[in-house]
Amino acid sequence: MSSYTIIVDPLSTGQEYPAAFKEAGQVPVAVLSGLEPPPAYTTSWHPEDFEHVHYFTGDVEALAAELRVYEPEYLVPGAESGVELCDQLTEILVPGSGNVPELASARRDKWQMAQALSAAGVPRLRQFLTSDPAEAEHWLKENDLLGKRLVIKPPKSAAGDEVYIVFEDGDWRERFDQVLGRTNKMGITNDAVLIQEYAEGTEYLVDSYSVDGVHSLVDVCRYTKVSRGDKIGIYHRIDFLAADDPEVLALWPYTQQVLDAVGIRVGCGHSEVMMTADGPRLIEVAARPAGGGHQMVSELATGDNHIKRTVAHRVRGEVRDSFDLVQHLRGIFISAVREGYFRNREVLAPAEELKSFHWMKILHEEDAIVPETVDLFTCLAWVILIHSDAATLDEDYQRVLEMEAAIVIDAP
Repeated sequence: MSSYTIIVDPLSTGQEYPAAFKEAGQVPVAVLSGLEPPPAYTTSWHPEDFEHVHYFTGDVEALAAELRVYEPEYLVPGAESGVELCDQLTEILVPGSGNVPELASARRDKWQMAQALSAAGVPRLRQFLTSDPAEAEHWLKENDLLGKRLVIKPPKSAAGDEVYIVFEDGDWRERFDQVLGRTNKMGITNDAVLIQEYAEGTEYLVDSYSVDGVHSLVDVCRYTKVSRGDKIGIYHRIDFLAADDPEVLALWPYTQQVLDAVGIRVGCGHSEVMMTADGPRLIEVAARPAGGGHQMVSELATGDNHIKRTVAHRVRGEVRDSFDLVQHLRGIFISAVREGYFRNREVLAPAEELKSFHWMKILHEEDAIVPETVDLFTCLAWVILIHSDAATLDEDYQRVLEMEAAIVIDAP
């Protein structure tokens, strides 16, 4: 077995891979999908964690030739930005061992994702991709969606970046024009806009790990998100569920169909699924580990996570078929309701005295100018509560909400 592990874009959650593979006796090798990381991931790039770093400059064959010296048996994507390049390199260096190459775009581009589901006969939300507002209006009329609630977003983004809701009889063209041509936080220019029917229901995160096309659960969470104005997808709370929870049993068969449809055969799957009145419907799926600090909370709740599952499989050949919920966990994302000066950081300090308190990270100092929370990248703080008693968890959660409501942010 090769002693090297190649990680494509070890950014965001992927920054946890080098230490995990080193602990397992491997030498991690970094491949960056550009000369610099995407803007959203700049602070998570740690080249000092690697003895060997390679950069993609546009010639995938040349990059593969550089990497052959490591005699790789597999490659892993660390972040969303590295998924497509990892697929390409895997097919050149270890052909036939990765995900379905013909469906590579369906694992990254939300429009191609929807097309793959349609081709596989998997129920999906109605959506349309275009750079032409006249085409968009024609599609909306044809599908009886004109004047209905809609979602406008880029085909390639992450963490809720540039995802907008258009309310009934709202001006969808305004948001269409705002998204089109803009460079998002992944460093990608939006050359088209995805218009999607609005999905009403409860949203879930379903993390999986696949080996030879057989999918297993890593964790499942129920999301609570909030809207502010026409900005949706603002994370507020997650609750981990047990593998035998009725909600999970209703979601998992559908999610496996999604994983098959987009060609995920090996490695991490990160799916967001809405349970609607018509059944489960995919919001999006990714072929990489869950981000946003999720690896830490997943391990706390289940004793396992995407990072550990990947290392166990790739290095030791260990495969699990599901997960155990070892303790009840609720994660809370604290928001800033406006941009401005964060005046009372101490208002969150009493959270540490709660019975269920486990961990908190406040992302800004007293009197710092903070951004308005509009997505996962702009949260003000995170709080994690863990307790065996559901009533205690609920009571402490209400206390945290009171603290959040008392946050003072002065206009800049």
